Amino acid sequence: MSIILITGGAGFIGTNLTNKLINDGHKVIVIDDLSSGHKQFIHSEAILVEGSVIDEIALSRCFGYKPEYVIHLAALFANQNSVDHPDKDLSVNGLGTLKVLEWSKRTGVKKVLYTSSSCVYGNKDVMNEKDKDFDPDTPYAITKLLGEQYAKFWSTHHKLNVVSVRLFNVYGPGDLPGVYRSVVPNFIKLAMNGKSLVITGTGNETRDFCYIDDAVNGICKVLFNKTNPGDVFNIATGEKTTIIEMANSINKYCKNSAEIIFQEHRNWDCVMHRQADINKIARILGFRAETNLDKGVKKTCDWVMENI
Repeated sequence: MSIILITGGAGFIGTNLTNKLINDGHKVIVIDDLSSGHKQFIHSEAILVEGSVIDEIALSRCFGYKPEYVIHLAALFANQNSVDHPDKDLSVNGLGTLKVLEWSKRTGVKKVLYTSSSCVYGNKDVMNEKDKDFDPDTPYAITKLLGEQYAKFWSTHHKLNVVSVRLFNVYGPGDLPGVYRSVVPNFIKLAMNGKSLVITGTGNETRDFCYIDDAVNGICKVLFNKTNPGDVFNIATGEKTTIIEMANSINKYCKNSAEIIFQEHRNWDCVMHRQADINKIARILGFRAETNLDKGVKKTCDWVMENI
């Protein structure tokens, strides 16, 4: 059994990850300010510290449990939120990451896993970890890339074992709809109420949608297996799905006959296509996503319908 600290552990990915780790026999400490997380979804056996990753007192309490591993999920999510609140984005995603790394170094943590985002790539045909020509187009993308650079510095300069993962459009149970939330739960909420789904763009834009169970398994693969300090891995399916395909799949499952409405692109949304190269994580760690889109959408729709 390991002691694992999850920052942002009351969020969508954090609660799913906490459930798996506790069910696998680990002790989990969660730190979350509950600004976007949901206390009711946290596993009953997890230790919750309510507070921000920029709060030294809250961090002192967390690291007082002497975690062996740290999974740093806490962030201001996501692109639109960062455009509207760039100062808060920098504080949480930038300073918060720095503080977590410093506390991890100070207390002798074995390994830190920093969760970055596919957003750091900008607009690329295929997104490969070897790519060094980044073009982040929102404050969120900028601060996620900043976190990666901090992770690399702490690995090389401070000899802290830090590895980064770039998550691609994770969806699934636990992700509630909301103003700054992802497209999938917001589409489901509209569809289950018989309303038109609104697509900003042509609908031919693509994303690499990764089901939550696969994302969690990928994170655990990277956390518990040998990796090089400062390394980076994509966690995704390696497949691309158009937004119109996702919308049609949700409408079909929810039996929604309302028409789809198209609106202009948001002025910050310049990424037309997103698809991960997953050869590295498959080759080194043996990870591949196992959940196809139909199965993932069905499970997600069922969960959203039961919880909102």
